[in-house]
Amino acid sequence: MSKNYGIIAAFDTVPEVFHACEQVRDAGYSRWDTITSFPIHGLDAAMGMRRSKVPHFSLVGGITGFCTGMSFIWWAGAYEYPLIVGGKPYFSPMFAFPVSYELTILFTAFATIFGMFFLNKLPMHYHPVLKAPQFVRASDDRFYIVIESADPKFNAAETRALLQRAGGKDIVEIEE
Repeated sequence: MSKNYGIIAAFDTVPEVFHACEQVRDAGYSRWDTITSFPIHGLDAAMGMRRSKVPHFSLVGGITGFCTGMSFIWWAGAYEYPLIVGGKPYFSPMFAFPVSYELTILFTAFATIFGMFFLNKLPMHYHPVLKAPQFVRASDDRFYIVIESADPKFNAAETRALLQRAGGKDIVEIEE
């Protein structure tokens, strides 16, 4: 026996899906998504989405890379290979800057990629929405709203009625 993943509804135009997203957001749903074949300006605000947390991962990666570079050069100059050349000190941030700069960029890039993978729960080799019979048009000319059954407000009849009032077509329940 298959478990119900949620309900999917199709919309034909950008204004239809935009206003439907506002209605779903205003109804208080929290576990839902919109599937479009191209970016729609302002849709994230219509869905009530907050800013991404990926920049936090990037900042932590950059700070870690910078501190790693500075620490490495300090350790190498002060302990591992202490060498005084021309009366210069064992450590100077000026000498460590090129290494720190490169490690900042490298660690930021890796932290951004891994943060994005973590937050998006990737790699995801399969998604139940792909089972929807009308989903083949998602990359062509239709827009979809999917409301998950894991949402606290989810009730199959009420959710279906909300999507119908919002102008949804081909409303189907999706199995996992």
